[in-house]
Amino acid sequence: MKLITFTYQNQTRVGSVVDEMIVDSLASTNIPRTMIEFLSKRAESLTAMQQLIDSGEHRLALTDVKLHAPIPRPPKYLAIALNYADHIAETGKDRPEYPTFFTKQSTCVIGSGDEIQMPKVSDKLDYEGELAFVIGKRCRHVPVQKARDVIAGFMIANDVSVRDWQARSPTMMIGKSFDTCGPLGPWLVTADEINNPHNLTLKTWVDDELRQNANTSEMLFNCYEMVAYLSTAMTLEVGDVISTGTPSGVGVKIYPRGYLKVGQTVRIAIEGIGELVNTVIAEPS
Repeated sequence: MKLITFTYQNQTRVGSVVDEMIVDSLASTNIPRTMIEFLSKRAESLTAMQQLIDSGEHRLALTDVKLHAPIPRPPKYLAIALNYADHIAETGKDRPEYPTFFTKQSTCVIGSGDEIQMPKVSDKLDYEGELAFVIGKRCRHVPVQKARDVIAGFMIANDVSVRDWQARSPTMMIGKSFDTCGPLGPWLVTADEINNPHNLTLKTWVDDELRQNANTSEMLFNCYEMVAYLSTAMTLEVGDVISTGTPSGVGVKIYPRGYLKVGQTVRIAIEGIGELVNTVIAEPS
């Protein structure tokens, strides 16, 4: 199932996408209006949504609604650094012994079709196409072999980075958290639809130029290992977003051509999920 958060006629709610149409949850009193509430009651919510899908009714055109990030304000947004060998090689850094995580502040999150803002304070704006997953069950101390059970689904992330501000701190947080630097979407594909998240083609284009072309099988630490590692230290909550790292081909390594420019469009495609598309604009006054 492809789950979305969308606005139609000034009302924001959850829906699902079927054949370029939206199944509108407003028709059911059994479906919560926010994605976190939906996932918190996942079994009941999915059953009610499937009933709407099976009815063949309550449809809206995808082009008539405003898509948001599936989880517009995640409780936590955690991202792993240096998780593809080819990206490690292009950075010239050492292969990490342990997973290295940083945070992106949730106010950076935008949806597919929203605009990425070029900051007034920097022109070193970069893209990073990534697979992301969402936690669907509050959990702690999850073993690797049970980690799939706590993942609600998968989506695409663009870990947009302001490189000079990223370099100002070893935590990288501030350069990763500028407003609009967290595109997520276009929807959340439930985990049952992704048989193996560790064998998906990932591609990133800037305008028509293919910049990244990889497979998630190349990750050093896989999704389940990330869940086990993080949950050793902290409670993971429903709606937490975890982004799994980027392959080679980031803009900073093909400078000066590589950095994003106002007017350019970033398109990230992941097999079995879809495409996340965002255009760069100047930061408004």
